[in-house]
Amino acid sequence: MTNEVVSQVPRTTPIKRIALLCSGGDSPGMNCAVRAVVRTAVGNNLEVFGIQKGYAGLLEGNFREMDASSVGNILQHGGTVLQTSRCPDFLEQEIRKEAFNILKRKKIDALIVIGGNGSFNGAYALHKEHNLPIVGIPGTIDNDISGTDYTVGFDTAVQTAVEAVDKIRDTAHSHERTFIVEVMGRRSTAIALHVGVSTGAENIIFPTKDVDFQELANDIHRGVKRGKHSSIIIVAEGDKPGLSYKIQKHLMTDHQIIAHVCILGHIQRGGNPTSLDRFIASKMGFMAVKSLLQNEYPVVTAFLNGLVEVVPFENCLGKKTEYEKPYQDLVRALSI
Repeated sequence: MTNEVVSQVPRTTPIKRIALLCSGGDSPGMNCAVRAVVRTAVGNNLEVFGIQKGYAGLLEGNFREMDASSVGNILQHGGTVLQTSRCPDFLEQEIRKEAFNILKRKKIDALIVIGGNGSFNGAYALHKEHNLPIVGIPGTIDNDISGTDYTVGFDTAVQTAVEAVDKIRDTAHSHERTFIVEVMGRRSTAIALHVGVSTGAENIIFPTKDVDFQELANDIHRGVKRGKHSSIIIVAEGDKPGLSYKIQKHLMTDHQIIAHVCILGHIQRGGNPTSLDRFIASKMGFMAVKSLLQNEYPVVTAFLNGLVEVVPFENCLGKKTEYEKPYQDLVRALSI
């Protein structure tokens, strides 16, 4: 472990029954983590229960016992067999108390949560208020959780977007057109950055920065002068809809550049997880159970310096900001 982690009040009885849920947006690789948790738990003589539909399912008592067979043939599929949901009610302390009482009635000793920042904050509050042993597995395509270099689903989302942009590039070149391709990332620029660099995009627009339309137009014209037949602009969607269409309008109105908008949307959430997501998610699921068996909680399974390890839960409650900052020189060097 990166830092010493112990429970607030050490358990006097061993953990025998654990529950597992997915919360927030789905991400490819969640099934791999579910499979690893279940099989590691069963192999260590633990009873394991899947909670359907996240925290909302917990509050409804939607539990089902799982065994090795129940997670067979799932790791190659996107989404999550446990389903997921967003549960704003879980922000309320009384609702969390109700959730803890349900877990207690079900004789659940510990909870593993696969999800993003909001899901982690809910789980950590549950631990702080009731000393429930918890482990988090970071699962979000945005790769925006602090304390870990990587979150399950990011590589698949990037690869899906890269394949789409490659296809768009073919038609852009054939018709000598400019395309504005919008990728996911409301508060994170990670997908846009990786897709832009990996597809040779002429420009990458981050919603956290003001768009310099004159500079954008100059870049497109410069490419045309040296013989380029197409331009691809990658845009991170941002909090407010319509950024891509705003860029399209400015380019046409102020600079007489015709651009076509293509919004990839939720296609980036689905699909078969890449081998990287499968491997990291499997390792994280394995380590989540091992941590509980060793009474190490509350922790998050984090990917740091090429390895999966567990870190204190507090390290992973925030969001990464300005993800693109270390890569600015790279983007500028490649987009001339």
